[in-house]
Amino acid sequence: MRFSKLLIPMLLLALPGLAPGELTASGLPATSTWYFHADFDEMRGSDAGKPLYAWLQREVFADVREDAGIDLDKEADSITAFSAVESGAVVSIEGDISRETRDKLLAMAAGADEFDTLKHKGSTFYFARSDKDNKNNKIEVDSFENGAYFTFALKDRILATSSREQMERLLDSKGKLPQSKSDSGTLIVLTAQKSLIQAGIQADQVEDRGDGGWQSNILKNTEQLAVMVADVAGKIAVETQLIATQPEMAESLASIVRGLISLTMFSEDMDPQVAEFLSATTVDVEGSSLNIRLALDPESVIAVLDD
Repeated sequence: MRFSKLLIPMLLLALPGLAPGELTASGLPATSTWYFHADFDEMRGSDAGKPLYAWLQREVFADVREDAGIDLDKEADSITAFSAVESGAVVSIEGDISRETRDKLLAMAAGADEFDTLKHKGSTFYFARSDKDNKNNKIEVDSFENGAYFTFALKDRILATSSREQMERLLDSKGKLPQSKSDSGTLIVLTAQKSLIQAGIQADQVEDRGDGGWQSNILKNTEQLAVMVADVAGKIAVETQLIATQPEMAESLASIVRGLISLTMFSEDMDPQVAEFLSATTVDVEGSSLNIRLALDPESVIAVLDD
């Protein structure tokens, strides 16, 4: 199994400090093209998060355990990631990572097409690269396609970067990057008191490899996308914010979304659980910003995910 196979699926579950807790815009480099943050510790401790975490254990962590023999769901407290224009991608897995897990990850990496052990001011890090391409995804963003630099040198952390320069900078700063002075980052970041998952991307960084249709039209007229999943009063609250190219386009996209909801709800083949999702959805426009919000019982969310 390729080393990247362990990292990238976990990103599919949205930082200078690279620490557990809520992500804010001031924690992202100004030239960020995408970010992702999943707080597993919050999931394990919140009413709405527990069913979601149980689903991740069954559908994601079980695959990692089967493929690699690694039980990261018992060790990882959070995953944070971002990619910036000047420095590439960074992924940090926080938690009490066992020696056994580190040894298994290192053994997996050593089996790659290219593997090197490197040093920087007394700290050891590694490079692994596979020649195999993964073209199965319809949408791609920049990641570790040219290999990954990774290290266990920082306490309670597995750190991976797409460039050697970024890895060495992080080792020098003990895993911290210079903080932004304000929450005025390039990418919008949605926050909540009990945020479980946060993600965002510049739309021009998404490569749409589908067959066109309304999905492509939405991407074509969008500058940014941000998504947040949070525990709000025991319900799973989902908020999506889309920044359109102009206010008129935000209104048009809102009409498309409302129309799709209406058309789907009147379908005779409508699943009752999906109908509940749609009936709980609100669509609002303010300037160029389109916001879509809904809050549902965790059991309903898990039932739809299982389908």
